Amino acid sequence: MSVRSAILVLALIISSSAFAQTATENQVVGTWRMMSATIDPGGQNIAAYGENPNGLLVFTPDMHFVEVLTDADVPRFVSNARGEGTDDENRMAMSRSIGFFGTYTVDERGEFSGNGVEGATFPNWVGSVRTRNDLRLIVEDDRMTEQFRRPEGTEIRIEWQRVK
Repeated sequence: MSVRSAILVLALIISSSAFAQTATENQVVGTWRMMSATIDPGGQNIAAYGENPNGLLVFTPDMHFVEVLTDADVPRFVSNARGEGTDDENRMAMSRSIGFFGTYTVDERGEFSGNGVEGATFPNWVGSVRTRNDLRLIVEDDRMTEQFRRPEGTEIRIEWQRVK
């Protein structure tokens, strides 16, 4: 083998091993179903989306996400027209659900490192950016725990199961 060939082979080996060390699998990519959600104002540990939480969280490979969380027990509106709910119906639907979407990032280990909200049913979230300091997503096999603290200090914990 010539010196030139040996150098080329060595360069390929070094570059592919460096790539293998930095190209870590994105741990959150995929679809996740909400299993439970609790809110803990003052240690009360209340079901955040009722006794039958229903939600999906989807992380796409191109670094977008969409999250929709609902309480499956919210009563149906009397009117079949979405814009004709009563004040009480609208208040109940709004307080027991949230939907939002945007982009997300992962670090060099493939762990969630933050997101930016582009749209939400709660308009105050639009344009917000959350880092790992604000929102933690911890993946263990096909389970993921989401933990965050609201601005006033209330802690939220959501348990997710990967959809296969």
